[in-house]
Amino acid sequence: MNAPHSGGLAHRRLYLCTADRPDLASFLQSCIAGGVDVVQLRDKHLEARHVVERARLASRVCAEHDVPFILNDRPDLALDVGADGVHLGQDDASPALARRILGPAAIVGLSTHAREELESSRDEPVDYVSAGPVAPTPTKPGRPGTGPLYVTFAVANARRPVFVTGGVTPETVPALTAAGARHFVVVRYLTESDDPQRAAARLRASIDQSVENADAS
Repeated sequence: MNAPHSGGLAHRRLYLCTADRPDLASFLQSCIAGGVDVVQLRDKHLEARHVVERARLASRVCAEHDVPFILNDRPDLALDVGADGVHLGQDDASPALARRILGPAAIVGLSTHAREELESSRDEPVDYVSAGPVAPTPTKPGRPGTGPLYVTFAVANARRPVFVTGGVTPETVPALTAAGARHFVVVRYLTESDDPQRAAARLRASIDQSVENADAS
């Protein structure tokens, strides 16, 4: 595994979630250079053997930069590729099973979309939760936005780092920070950028400034 246990997540603010892409290695290097400090590979369309191949590549890139690498959905494949952890949805393997497979030092994350899911997560062996999507997003088709009030509730009640999802851009970050967010998941703002390093740097600057202003007020 690449990185220390998830206690370090409290100090990580910009979490990239990306599907596979032909330029995966250079794309990740650019995003990390711009300020991304957690990476998840999430590709619902790859067969398992291709997930393993691409996850090993992503894991190597992340290890070079001391950035935790998370694999979506599959704790078994996360173990196989030496990922730092796994991110689970509400319909995936249980966090308890993922913990048994990956061990006590692994990072286990869990998606939450509603108060009852957040409350249930408090009894699960997870290191962070995601909250959202705050606004509807094409990466979660059919799922309505939770709105910022859910972010406020999650941050106040999760007892662990909360990564907010859904439409994270430099423009939306100040309002999300005002709602309580300190950790952010980005997808399209970087995956659709022609200059991901510059885009990541712009987003990271917005996050750092917004968090500093909120914590100082």
